[in-house]
Amino acid sequence: MKKQVTANSLLDFDIIFNQARLDEGTRVADLGCGASGHFVFPFSKAVGAKGKVYAVDILPDALKNIKHRFKQESLQNIKTVWSNLEIFNACKIDSSSLDSVFLINTLYQSKKRVEIIKEAVRMLKKGAFMMIVDWGNISAPFGPSSKEKVLKQALKDGASRLGLEFKSEFSAGQYHYGLIFEKI
Repeated sequence: MKKQVTANSLLDFDIIFNQARLDEGTRVADLGCGASGHFVFPFSKAVGAKGKVYAVDILPDALKNIKHRFKQESLQNIKTVWSNLEIFNACKIDSSSLDSVFLINTLYQSKKRVEIIKEAVRMLKKGAFMMIVDWGNISAPFGPSSKEKVLKQALKDGASRLGLEFKSEFSAGQYHYGLIFEKI
């Protein structure tokens, strides 16, 4: 049987997790977490019982899957949040309340990328960080088309207009880049 290639199988989980710099007691959100909650559950372990992980998605079934799993595993620090991230102030997470937000393979799926980033910035505390991981501008027989991909230079160039300072860049796998920004 042919193995299905998915975005998550192409990401280097260890690199992303190490770049996330999660500490016990931190409050984080995985924006566009998807049905698997691929990062939600490891983030939950990293932030511990005193921390909080918000699993945010627009697809109710994705959140239902995550909720089912965290109840099975008796995890108390995960909260699912339905939201359209393209609408400012729509996400039911308080402004300036998060230590970090993650947009992992989320931006390429939308034409309203600036709006999504503005909503993410709204939820961050001053000095907190945002990680964006998305498809690099590399030709591949899978993944989004080149016109759907988010150019990392465009994110870097627009950061200051969105209240962010670019901090670092890393490879998140053969087909993905990662960028870290700090809210100013």
